[in-house]
Amino acid sequence: MREPKKCIIVDDEPAAHYVLANYIKQNPQLELVFQGFNGIEAMDYLRDHPVDLMFLDINMPEISGMELLKIIPTHPSTILTTAYSEYALESYDYGVIDYLLKPIYFPRFLKAIDRFFATENGKVKTEDAVINSVTVKVDGYFIEIELDQLLFAQSFGNYVKLHTIKRTYLASITTSELEKCLPEKNFMRIHKSYIVALDKIETTDKDFVVIKNEKLPIGITYKRELSDRLKK
Repeated sequence: MREPKKCIIVDDEPAAHYVLANYIKQNPQLELVFQGFNGIEAMDYLRDHPVDLMFLDINMPEISGMELLKIIPTHPSTILTTAYSEYALESYDYGVIDYLLKPIYFPRFLKAIDRFFATENGKVKTEDAVINSVTVKVDGYFIEIELDQLLFAQSFGNYVKLHTIKRTYLASITTSELEKCLPEKNFMRIHKSYIVALDKIETTDKDFVVIKNEKLPIGITYKRELSDRLKK
């Protein structure tokens, strides 16, 4: 059996340490070697010890998780842990493997670990491993929506209606914020109020597209780009 991967937890919340440490102990492929409660402790440890995987909180005093990633020139594979989703897009610029929203549930933790080992084995590029789903707030709770299930998004004031294959969600996010979280190669805004999954478009007309019997308008400024992208 191969040696377990060395992990560290960097978080200012003791409760988060308790949860993550418990999850790590249940996985024989992982070994928890250090627990730090701020960025300074993490930097001191990483300076002298090899680490394979870091669970890093974003909102910490003195040095935030994002600042820590900027300061350390070479850092371990990183899974961010936080109660907020607004830094998700920026975090991917630093090769972050995954983004876990608190409270962290065990099945979601295991999925993040699978992504870590996939990148370690060279099966998946890091940038590809972080765009399979989007996490949004619905009825006060964060939920994860698989992108291959998303048909289109419809603006609804400061909310967005997410139409998926199985059901529709009313998410607490704006259309512009959602657009930043979606991979450009798979999704496109076709109107000020609509973002569509390009591979879910069934038919097109000069003024609308059809997805699951729904006619969605095409804004004048988006017509040429949509036409070009559908030809590819």
